[in-house]
Amino acid sequence: MNAMTRHTVALLFGLSLTSACTEALYPPRPPLVPGPALADPPQSRVNMHISLTEAGIRELIEATVPLQGEVPFAFVGQRKLLWKRTPVELRFNNASGTIGVRATIMGQATIPTNPTVAITLTAEVQPALGSDYMALLQNPQVQVQSDDRLLKAAEWSAGALTMMKDEIEKRLRELRVDLRPLLAENYQKLAKPLNFPVGDASACVKLGVQSIEAGPSVLAGGFEKDLSVVVAPSVTLPCSNEKGMASGAVKLPPLHNVASIPSGPFEVTVPIAATYEELQKAMKQAFTDGKLVFDPEYPDLYLEKPELYASGGQIVTKLHLNGFVKKGWKIALEGDLYMSGQPEIVDNQLTVPNLEPTFETKSALLKLKTSLDSEKMKKQIRQALRLDIGGRLQSVRDKLSKDLVVRHKLNPGPEGCVKADIGRVEISGLFAHDSYLRMYVKVSARSAAYLPCP
Repeated sequence: MNAMTRHTVALLFGLSLTSACTEALYPPRPPLVPGPALADPPQSRVNMHISLTEAGIRELIEATVPLQGEVPFAFVGQRKLLWKRTPVELRFNNASGTIGVRATIMGQATIPTNPTVAITLTAEVQPALGSDYMALLQNPQVQVQSDDRLLKAAEWSAGALTMMKDEIEKRLRELRVDLRPLLAENYQKLAKPLNFPVGDASACVKLGVQSIEAGPSVLAGGFEKDLSVVVAPSVTLPCSNEKGMASGAVKLPPLHNVASIPSGPFEVTVPIAATYEELQKAMKQAFTDGKLVFDPEYPDLYLEKPELYASGGQIVTKLHLNGFVKKGWKIALEGDLYMSGQPEIVDNQLTVPNLEPTFETKSALLKLKTSLDSEKMKKQIRQALRLDIGGRLQSVRDKLSKDLVVRHKLNPGPEGCVKADIGRVEISGLFAHDSYLRMYVKVSARSAAYLPCP
């Protein structure tokens, strides 16, 4: 064999060796199959327990019924009866839905002997909350009585006690406590959308206040009533028409009286969102210099360039395989891997614990002459594919805890306040839609309005 022939054989052997040391992996890309239709969570109720204590009711009545006054009467000429009452006493009757009011009035007639007379004031009122959020005393029944002979004569001649009764009854009937300022601030805060960043975009969560309902009144050492704000939460990504949504909640809707309101803690389901671009960026942060080495036995073989999208309600991850392995000689590997799985939330981390290679990817891996440890590969990819959503959950908690806290001075009446106690916050649903991930956050809480504020 001459020198030229030996050179040709060596070149052909080198070319065949080179081709044998390169393996490619290019399974077909999973198609973009539409996922389940977008669905907002069902309507929820934000319940609030209103408690007007005995002290608060007494303060209102004390400010309404005159503490003192005078009425004219005729008794050997025109006279006056100067009177002053004691503090009122209250009695609650839940069966009839009424409050009994009692006080003693001491009167002094302007006649030469200046006699002092005792008068008994009793009244029965029915507290109510109108559709205009006005707390009032319905159908007050007032009685002013005395056994004093002089007053009986004054009543017979000029109706002195009747004038006193009519004035007190008129004041009670005109009593109005406007609860709108106390509740409107809550309403406007709840109606204002919650913004939170979603990658480079901004999402809006709108609670969508539909109506406000009021349950029956309870009289037990005070006036108590349950209110319920009916909300229909929704999320938009990106945020759209934020100003219009916020300005639409200027006025309270009319209050609807209903037969019953669920008592105790309430639950609100609020949707939040995350994008596949966010997951993709979070996954890249787990790579070193843009590379994910998945098998210590092959330190020069790595995955790179992650890409995520949704298909049929699942998350699909595309990764590019690159590098080489050494088995006496270098074997170059390149190609694409496709894995899919159902997203889950574990410890405030968005993960895909059941991520598996697609059927086509598994088949392509089996055809490789170089054996790869798919279990190690899956473990590393699953560990890298996670997104912390704790900040989003905290935003929902903060919105409800802050929006349900108000202090306001009623006129007339004491200072009122609304307090909230936020309980458990958890993910109740997770859906991989075509354009973004939607999560349902269930929040349990208690809310109460106190008059006066404790």
